[in-house]
Amino acid sequence: MQSARIGVDIGGTFTDVALEIGQDRYTTKVLTTHDGPEKGVLEGLERVVRTAGIELAQVGLIIHGTTLATNALIERKGAKAALVTTEGFRDVLQIRGEDRYEQYDLSIELPTPLIPRRMRFTVPERIDAKGRVRHPIDRVAVTELGRRLADEAVEAVAVGFLHSYVNPEHEEIAGEILARSLPGVAISLSSEVAPEMREYDRFSTAAANAYVQPLMARYLDRLERRLAELDFACPLLLMLSGGGLTTVETAKRFPVRLVESGPAGGAAFAADIAVSCGLDGILSFDMGGTTAKLCLIDDGKPHRSRDFEVDRVWRFRKGSGLPLRIPVIEMVEIGAGGGSVATVDALGRITVGPESAGSDPGPACYARGGSRATVTDADLVTGRLDPENFAGGRMRLDGEASAEALERHVGRKLDLGAAHAALSVTEMVEENMSSAARVHAVERGVDLSGRAMIAFGGAAPIHAVRMADKLGIDRVIIPKGAGVGSAIGFLRAPVSYEVVRSMHQTIDALDTALALDVMARSESEARTIVRSAAPSGPLSVERKVSMRYVGQGHEIEVAIPDDAIGDGLAARLTEAFETAYRSFYDRLVPDGAIECLAWSVTVQSEPVRSATAAAPANGSAAIEAAGRRSVIDPATGEAVECAVFERCTLELGDRIAGPAIIVEDETSIFLPADFNARVGPLEIIDCTRKDAQR
Repeated sequence: MQSARIGVDIGGTFTDVALEIGQDRYTTKVLTTHDGPEKGVLEGLERVVRTAGIELAQVGLIIHGTTLATNALIERKGAKAALVTTEGFRDVLQIRGEDRYEQYDLSIELPTPLIPRRMRFTVPERIDAKGRVRHPIDRVAVTELGRRLADEAVEAVAVGFLHSYVNPEHEEIAGEILARSLPGVAISLSSEVAPEMREYDRFSTAAANAYVQPLMARYLDRLERRLAELDFACPLLLMLSGGGLTTVETAKRFPVRLVESGPAGGAAFAADIAVSCGLDGILSFDMGGTTAKLCLIDDGKPHRSRDFEVDRVWRFRKGSGLPLRIPVIEMVEIGAGGGSVATVDALGRITVGPESAGSDPGPACYARGGSRATVTDADLVTGRLDPENFAGGRMRLDGEASAEALERHVGRKLDLGAAHAALSVTEMVEENMSSAARVHAVERGVDLSGRAMIAFGGAAPIHAVRMADKLGIDRVIIPKGAGVGSAIGFLRAPVSYEVVRSMHQTIDALDTALALDVMARSESEARTIVRSAAPSGPLSVERKVSMRYVGQGHEIEVAIPDDAIGDGLAARLTEAFETAYRSFYDRLVPDGAIECLAWSVTVQSEPVRSATAAAPANGSAAIEAAGRRSVIDPATGEAVECAVFERCTLELGDRIAGPAIIVEDETSIFLPADFNARVGPLEIIDCTRKDAQR
């Protein structure tokens, strides 16, 4: 009996489910149930299992990603948490770092700390930067503080002491004492959550972990219990922000590592398609109901980082949010999804997002009580969506409600009819996403024009080709199952875990034995966690170190070659750093001393790859359309007749000339007049510019 694997992604509007058994795949979308997210998950699971016609005993694995932790941080709906820190450092979360995201703004806005000042406490203790105890921890003070926190009825505690990244002894002592005083209360030690220098970033990450820990633990407990009640007797793994998988137990300890789990699944999906189709140099574009995410992928691997921000005061301004030091897939994320609300500001400009109508009440066309105009309403009025065939026909859209909402909230303020108000909204959201992609590419020193775009998510195929046109990209690939791409990406991800430890060393005086010991201990810790979810099979190890010239404020991450683990470590690190530095800045600093700051080790199992694509067939020159539909042409603003094709009827090699619409259960593809499409290997829709045909 074949075993099935299921991926489940909770988004702001829809919960996506993908089931694979053998070479067959079954997918579904259900509205996210915000009052109890597990309800939507279970509804989707039952529906997809029923569609696949299999027994529950055949489900061998469920992989889950969720936005719950992210939403709790942004909406400030986490636990009542406290911070315990070193005497004299109570206000680190308020003071932040020395940098300012807007240098000359005297009334600069900063995000409010997750833990208010009245819930931040100090105890006498001090460890210096070399890990030496300068002042032993006052155990009596910690015990008394535990009683006070019990009186406050706290649900979680973050412990962050100065320099605990190099010596965690005092944090561990405080954690043990507080655990005895506060049974059942979640305790997060910064030396476990983010053992790196820079106390503000470390304290912020520990505070965020504590803030969402009770919420995520309760949710995962409910989900496991309900799965057991329904006789799902298979393991449950969670998607991490860095693109790997982990166990429920690890996710409960470090829920902050889940904040970007859904987008990470999407990046894994795009990377798998890129490898299977032999593509390099990819821009992945994921647009769902609430946000749009863009990620650069090279050599089949998404760009990664350990710097992430949530709750930015300014939407695109780096430094205006709460920093989290966690492994993440590097991407730019903006509030531009199908449910993003469109308005006209005081200056008469159309704005789209970041506010979203979500799933309840949802866009006006959902007829669930929503009356505000959204991107989905605009897509419906412009003709890009079919009101009778949305979500596989399970949900009928109200076109009149969309037109009324667009006219009321956009058209009347700009003297536009509903159709041109809708076109203005789609143009604005596509330009917003294009601008974000341009900025991200410039920051990474990347030219987008030579890349292909892989688009997925419920709303991305509707906007991807037009957005690519704005970016000068000539090729857009819409994979099979694009509407539930993140859920499918979960099924491609390896079991993985990264451990990072700070250890400051200059290259000239590198203690090789100590560096090797730090990496060996990190590898052992990571292997233990990975083996708990992947008890058999080969594992790979990737080692990196953050390096910079002495005196610089920022570092770059350098991969440590496997053959460098030995006596020649210093020389090989110097060579690797100079190569990486030159690729970023095109020059080196003459006679500059080099230092190492943080050493990371990632252990992972082998990813589950799709089959390699075969050569495409020639196909027919033209195929018969299933129907025709009037669509507003974004290039002219006039209505044009578009041929409509059903994706499920297309065959390998079939060609379609724009303008056209290709419909499927989870999404629709809008093909403008200056693009053609062809059905390629793995059932992809390969869209190419007519004057740049391959």
